[in-house]
Amino acid sequence: MSASLGLYRLQQVDRQIGRARAQLESIRKILENDTELKQTLSRLETAQKENHLIQNQLKNAEAEVTAQKIKIEHADSSLYGGTVKNPKELQDLQKDIVSLKKHLTTLEERELELMLVAEKTETELQSAKDDLAVFQAKLGNEHKKLLEEQATCTTQLESLADERSATATPIETSLIEIYETLRRQKRGMAVTEVEDNSCGACGANVNAATQQNARSQNQLAYCPSCGRILFAN
Repeated sequence: MSASLGLYRLQQVDRQIGRARAQLESIRKILENDTELKQTLSRLETAQKENHLIQNQLKNAEAEVTAQKIKIEHADSSLYGGTVKNPKELQDLQKDIVSLKKHLTTLEERELELMLVAEKTETELQSAKDDLAVFQAKLGNEHKKLLEEQATCTTQLESLADERSATATPIETSLIEIYETLRRQKRGMAVTEVEDNSCGACGANVNAATQQNARSQNQLAYCPSCGRILFAN
């Protein structure tokens, strides 16, 4: 694969990313003009974050309680299993069990507190979702379509980010740096295809030698007029 072909493909992905970002920005401006919708979405986002945080804390608390119970079981097994016979060791083991059970009580209390908080955050999250659904129905198809487009664009950008990474990986860093510099200078078009012996961007004539260089795997060829990277089949 020629060096310019890799950059040409990268530019195609970057253009798709640019269009998706522009569409998202347009949707954002429209939606932000609706104060009530903005507040409803903000409430939902806050509820989602709080619920996610509490659910993680609850999972950690449950894991700590389980681990503590296992410690107590092991200690009980050692105490009553007959493997420990020294009176001093038995006495120390009993003290350890008392301490372990006391800490278990603290952990279980913490777990219960988090369960109650989790229930509240789940209720708030569902309420926020219900309010958004009601609001969307009130807004009608126009805003509903915008929100659907927003979600689609966001998903598309995530996919394009992965595609860009895969496309850029085989390309030398130095070539990508040249490409990025030209993109900024040439309004997003750093690479252009040779069409009918001419530059596809500015129309300047491209001689046979330059076209051959544009097919090279190791070097780049540039339009003698506009300075863009040339890609030739």
